[in-house]
Amino acid sequence: MKIALLTHSVRPRGGVVHTLELAEALRRRGHAITVIASAEPGERLFREVGFPVETVALPVLQGDLVAQVAQRIDALVEALPPLLARGGFDLLHAQDSLSGNALALLREAGYRLPPWLRTVHHLDDFSQPLLNRWQERAWRAADGVACVSDGWCRHFRETLGRPAERMFNGVDLARYRLRPEPGDAAAVQALGLPAATGPVVLLVGGVEARKNTVRLLQAFAQRRTHDPAWHDARLVMAGGASMLDHGAARRDWQAALAETGLAEGPQQPVLRTGPLADALLPALMRRADLLAMPSLVEGFGLAALEALACGTPVLVSRRAPFTETLDGTPAVAWCDPASVPSIAAGLAEALALPRLPVPPPVCLAHSWARSAALHEAWYQRVLQPIPA
Repeated sequence: MKIALLTHSVRPRGGVVHTLELAEALRRRGHAITVIASAEPGERLFREVGFPVETVALPVLQGDLVAQVAQRIDALVEALPPLLARGGFDLLHAQDSLSGNALALLREAGYRLPPWLRTVHHLDDFSQPLLNRWQERAWRAADGVACVSDGWCRHFRETLGRPAERMFNGVDLARYRLRPEPGDAAAVQALGLPAATGPVVLLVGGVEARKNTVRLLQAFAQRRTHDPAWHDARLVMAGGASMLDHGAARRDWQAALAETGLAEGPQQPVLRTGPLADALLPALMRRADLLAMPSLVEGFGLAALEALACGTPVLVSRRAPFTETLDGTPAVAWCDPASVPSIAAGLAEALALPRLPVPPPVCLAHSWARSAALHEAWYQRVLQPIPA
């Protein structure tokens, strides 16, 4: 099959990583894969890949979030027709709402598209009604929908009245592995994390409300204040490239820093790295004593599986999707994400867990090869429907 996978960015966000890993796994199964990704001025894809990547050049974005989303969709609507005509694709698979909106608008305008599908990793609840309507159009207009967890599939079926295929993310065990790479230690120290320190808590992602970063910071401060074993602990926030407006969460974060008296920066108790070079995230996961993911909302929670593949214990919310995939898995501690004391207790529990000597079965079960096989079967059903 000739397949185009569409994603919203060239930055190292979860949905973009999903797109690239799925593309590579489908390529290995013999399919001709092209990734189409939007790029802001001066941006390039954050990693080298073994398949074609077409970039849609975005203008210099202006205005508020609604205006910027509209500009992104308009750029895709203009750029996609020649790209799709040149590619001669059998099927299109959008991984985000921006691409989904552009495909919906092109079809509404009479442009002849091949079947197009949409993966919904999670849904957001925007304060701007127009964004919510655009988010809905981006999946409702698709010829098929997939979600990466049972909980989101159930939400689509029971609440939204639309069946969704169950797909999932995978773990790249060649990247996320137990043994450190040469240069790991020096690269991590260069970020501003001392070689000898107390416990290192890692969170992947930026300061966002759904990541529950403010409560994590407050729980971390409690541990540092009341537990001598945590006096020299470090909280590392890795990554954080996003196109959404997280201004309110960042203001709450700054207020929490001031309230707890924790300093932020290199060599300080709290370190925010910003977007990282591709090889640094596995290095940080191996360096960390635990990965904290007390999220309020997640699509799949891939970072937790990647940390476990590195042998690193994790703290996760006792909520779906974590309860679907990690129940009974070793080196996993649980918390109530709405409770700072519960998160603080979970941090201590996770720190006491031993590192894993081998990746747990959940990491082996969730391979990109298996994910690609499920996608392939879905694509074939869409392209060759069973006669009624």
